[in-house]
Amino acid sequence: MSVPFFSAEPEACPLPEIVPIFPLPSVVFFPETYLPLHIFEPRYREMVQEASAHEQCIGMALLKEGWEDQYEAAPPIHDIGCVGRIISSHKLADGCYNIVLQGIQRCTYQEQTVITNYRQARIAPYTHQVRKALTSDIRRHLEKTAQEYLKAKKATQLCKVIGSGTLTDSILVHNLSAGLDLSPIEKQFLLESDDLSQQARRLIDLIRFKLAALRTAQG
Repeated sequence: MSVPFFSAEPEACPLPEIVPIFPLPSVVFFPETYLPLHIFEPRYREMVQEASAHEQCIGMALLKEGWEDQYEAAPPIHDIGCVGRIISSHKLADGCYNIVLQGIQRCTYQEQTVITNYRQARIAPYTHQVRKALTSDIRRHLEKTAQEYLKAKKATQLCKVIGSGTLTDSILVHNLSAGLDLSPIEKQFLLESDDLSQQARRLIDLIRFKLAALRTAQG
């Protein structure tokens, strides 16, 4: 289990109106998180090369169920995703790339007709994100529930980080959402929350289900 907590606020740089889209079947990206990616398909190598030469932004999107038969074309994606900025890029000898994205903003995607080999979308900020802070009760409940689960998974160091009180509400919620061993559709459910408080409450419920499953498995 990996929860690579964000160490600083994303840079306050304006996002472009249109970004390249990188759809994957099992990755949900969140603001204020880091995402390492190995880019090997030719169309996505082109995407990284073009993005690196311009605004350095890439929109991550989760593929909808049934994507397998259409993968080489344009299978449907969830229209709420997260745009990240390339903060590290290394081109390998075989032409592939290793990159790291920094999660910047949750957005809705409107796909565009393009001549590029990769998909692109016009983006709009996900406007439901009104409440930026958690109440003390929700924060305390989330910390307690997450620590209980992480202790059961023997992730004691992460428990200490969560209990340190040094993380902002949004960094705590987004990194737990990204890093805990939840399914892609559960993470998409979290990403589509109306605000940070709803995301935290949904996260608490999902962790409770996992705790119950652990207890059942342990007898």
